[in-house]
Amino acid sequence: MALAGLRNNELELIIFGGKGGVGKTSCAIATAVALAEHAKTLLISTDPAHSVSDCLEQQIGFNVVKVAGIDNLSAIEVVADEALSGFMKAHQLELKKLLETSTNLDNQDIEEMLSLSIPGIDEVMSFKTIIDFIEEGEYEKYVVDTAPTGHALRLISSPKLLDEWIKVAARMRWKYRYMITSFSGTYKQDEVDALLLSLKKTVKRIENLLRDNTRCEFIPVCIPESMAIMETGRLLLDLGKSEITPRQIIVNNVMVSDDCDFCRRRRDAQLPYLTEISQIFKDFNMVKIPMFAEEVKGLKALNHLKSFLFN
Repeated sequence: MALAGLRNNELELIIFGGKGGVGKTSCAIATAVALAEHAKTLLISTDPAHSVSDCLEQQIGFNVVKVAGIDNLSAIEVVADEALSGFMKAHQLELKKLLETSTNLDNQDIEEMLSLSIPGIDEVMSFKTIIDFIEEGEYEKYVVDTAPTGHALRLISSPKLLDEWIKVAARMRWKYRYMITSFSGTYKQDEVDALLLSLKKTVKRIENLLRDNTRCEFIPVCIPESMAIMETGRLLLDLGKSEITPRQIIVNNVMVSDDCDFCRRRRDAQLPYLTEISQIFKDFNMVKIPMFAEEVKGLKALNHLKSFLFN
């Protein structure tokens, strides 16, 4: 079997997730290479470890760069701290005014509060960066390489976290609005209200995109090992809570050779797990990738992997 439907014109966002060490990055990059043959494609890494540069053998970083040797393919490694820094610089005046008008903090306290890191903000800023790219509309396909399962789930749930922050901020503003209206009889919306409304719209756009299986697809990557199978099962359950239903799965590192004693033993050891995978994920389009003798690194190896992903 091969990956299906990824070249559909309506599909914009393809997210790869799974346990650490199962080959998410190489599968994501090989998919982006394949899609770039027909559409302008952006490869996005949200993994703080960022192995896209190593796999492509090209320095990427937190700026969009063209991938050498591949037409129509660009890449970026999202650095959450830099994304947050850019957001804070762009909206520092609005955030400061929110705290000035809604709290009893003095200027020093406000400056200190604005300098603090907010738990979970990494994933929020990472996903906001992805949405910003999609809304700019410069590319036709966006392929996301996530960090291991926990980070991917936090990335998926980041709209809820941002929505909770917006609700708290809106309650703070409501008290300020009530006070102003009580004294002056009227209230005129300002730049703080505009920012909160903009962020609320961003949350809705993210949620709508993730739940729209014609525009977004999540592809789990697994290997024929017990822990990987269990973690993939938990991943699918958690995705279901966010109303995301994957339709295909990649099973990587499958031993197919029997040319040596090690190969035969490895293949025999994998057979029960492959049977288990076939039973658990029987409703999925399943793509099996053989175990390669060398790591997938560089365009030649990525094209070799691509040939298995897309027949």
